Amino acid sequence: MKPGIIQGTDGKCRCWWPGSDEEYLRYHDEEWGEKVTDNFRLFEKICLEGFQAGLSWLTILRKRENFRAAFANFDFQQVAKFDESDVACLVLDAGIVRHRGKILSTINNAGRALDLLGEFDSLHAYFLQFKPAPRKGKLDYATARAVTTSDESKALSKDLKKRGWSFVGPTTCYAFMQAMGLVNDHLDGCFKAGAEA
Repeated sequence: MKPGIIQGTDGKCRCWWPGSDEEYLRYHDEEWGEKVTDNFRLFEKICLEGFQAGLSWLTILRKRENFRAAFANFDFQQVAKFDESDVACLVLDAGIVRHRGKILSTINNAGRALDLLGEFDSLHAYFLQFKPAPRKGKLDYATARAVTTSDESKALSKDLKKRGWSFVGPTTCYAFMQAMGLVNDHLDGCFKAGAEA
């Protein structure tokens, strides 16, 4: 077995990070690295990556349905209209991460997402500009553990910040690019490696 690869009870070889948690395994197998083009799902992914900063992704994943309920299923047209009373309710919502700055960021970024749609056909069309060239060679465990940003994630972060977005640093943007399929960072030996999103 290659470093960083685990074999599940179903016999499939996977990246190490979901461990044996069923919800995490489903996320690895069915979502992570898969192409996402829906505007609301893209907005959800970038917002949740921002909420994840300083926490484990599994914490966010387990709260995702609560986040969806709290933020109008990440319909940014609705979220952009949230006011101080909505913020006051959200900071008391134990079902989500009650970080006022991240909550305000999500509302702000909803407005910025609307701005993007005034310039691009879709959020996907905007993000697609930052898709890197295909990786040369296979991704090994040591590299995967070391890489948390890329030139493209730095460029995306810089452009989003210039457009007024917040909680979109290069590391958050790279995690977002992995999650929505702009890059495929499944390890060599994982059954999902090399799949084109």
